[in-house]
Amino acid sequence: MSENVRNKVKELLASGKISGFLGLSDKYGQIGPHLFKDETDLDHLVVGDWKQPGDTRYSLNKQLIHLALKYPDETFGVLIRGCDERGLKTLFTWNQLNQEKVVPVGVACPPMLAAYCECRKPFPDEFVEGEKSEGVDELSVAKVDNLDLAGRFDYWKDVFSRCIKCYGCRDVCPMCFCKECALEDDNLVSTGEIPPEIPVFHVTRAIHMVGRCIDCGLCNEACPADIPLRTLYKKVADIIDDQFQYRPGYTAGKSPLNILGTGAEA
Repeated sequence: MSENVRNKVKELLASGKISGFLGLSDKYGQIGPHLFKDETDLDHLVVGDWKQPGDTRYSLNKQLIHLALKYPDETFGVLIRGCDERGLKTLFTWNQLNQEKVVPVGVACPPMLAAYCECRKPFPDEFVEGEKSEGVDELSVAKVDNLDLAGRFDYWKDVFSRCIKCYGCRDVCPMCFCKECALEDDNLVSTGEIPPEIPVFHVTRAIHMVGRCIDCGLCNEACPADIPLRTLYKKVADIIDDQFQYRPGYTAGKSPLNILGTGAEA
């Protein structure tokens, strides 16, 4: 599953519409991010095998930000799924990427991956590979919501107690682009404590991601303590959607809570 993507990228490179394509390659024996600049290298381009949910998942948009900063006059293509497209839309809104300098090449996620992610829209608006599948209900959120108040408190206290404060959730997140991180502010999060103060560390990040989290789930996959971060952020997103009719990547513009300011805008 990559021939259509390969042909599309070959066309973009040959026409000069892009200087390079940020995608996935198996050139070195395992699948990983790669900047394709030559048509002859495209034999190694892949879009993921999905043998297991979560396979070959990388924050390509985050790497695209670094490329754009270093080569601001160049136009790059990038491989996207539905969540990556939501990320691009949000990054354009936050002036982290120039929409005129990005050419997305979309793939639709298979039902297995959509179910694993409980994704509302497991496909980008336009794609050249895969088939459109239905969105999936957020069963993980409903499972926690069905607990009473004391049960929910105990549940989150228990999972947060596993945190080793590795910052993996932040470091992998394509929507973390602040110049200064709130999680390293001693006024909010005390240093030298493992696990970090419950629930301050994770609630601070959850609130900070309001209006930015595009539900890609990379934080969940990066967490070595298996904390259900995606469930937490899905719930926060549902609350903001219910109260303000805003969901990143689906609704145009910035979060209505952006009036609080984050210091992250370019």
